[in-house]
Amino acid sequence: MSNSFITFVLLDRPVTPDMSAVAKILRARHPDLMTEPNDPGERQVQASSPLLRCGNRLVAVMPMPSPIPDDAGLWTRAATIWPEGKAVAVRHRGHLVVSALAKNESPLVAARVTTAVVGALIAALPECCGVVWDGRVARPSGLWQEESSRSFAPFPRYPFTLWVDILPFRSGAKIGMITVGLSAFVGREIEFVTGELALPALFEKVAGLSAYLIEHGNVVKDGDTIGASSSERIQVRHRDSGAFGGLPVFYCVDEVGH
Repeated sequence: MSNSFITFVLLDRPVTPDMSAVAKILRARHPDLMTEPNDPGERQVQASSPLLRCGNRLVAVMPMPSPIPDDAGLWTRAATIWPEGKAVAVRHRGHLVVSALAKNESPLVAARVTTAVVGALIAALPECCGVVWDGRVARPSGLWQEESSRSFAPFPRYPFTLWVDILPFRSGAKIGMITVGLSAFVGREIEFVTGELALPALFEKVAGLSAYLIEHGNVVKDGDTIGASSSERIQVRHRDSGAFGGLPVFYCVDEVGH
């Protein structure tokens, strides 16, 4: 699990953000927060390590005049909801590294703060063309800017789908879904296999369980059963995935009770 998240904001060309302008946008998007550059008396913030205050937390924004390293698996996963992602990855020429500076902070708090700041950066910089969350989840900048407006919304309305991919797969005659990114919050991903549910219903189950775990932490124990009703029994086992290279997972199998 992580107490912070290293997020890359992809840029069509390298730029250094004006943190005073970003702070104003952040304040407008989230008016309940107090935001300011690291020194409100200075308009120019040190380019190598600019800081932005978001509420009572500091977030570092570091401009990098180069593309992020190529990761074929990242862009293959992203293609499910962002088919243009690979082309954006090929064309981008710079990026911003964004990370909340917090110790002993819950992952959810760090995720909310980082997401809000990334949304303000996108609003301030037309050069932004995509976001890679914690090296695992890639999303288009327009979607991120829209969804990040709910960074501080109460559970379950905050934008956890910016932080976690939910991807379908086949397991023999059955279908399944695997998460990517949830382990940063609770130490495991979800691997859910079903012979009962259609794909939309399966997605809804995995998304709901993901949001629940992000909100409450790793509270589902090995052998627990979960379900929306007394007739629904979904067994959860803590194990290493046989299908995904030994990845630690909450392995879920649905059973219909009578």
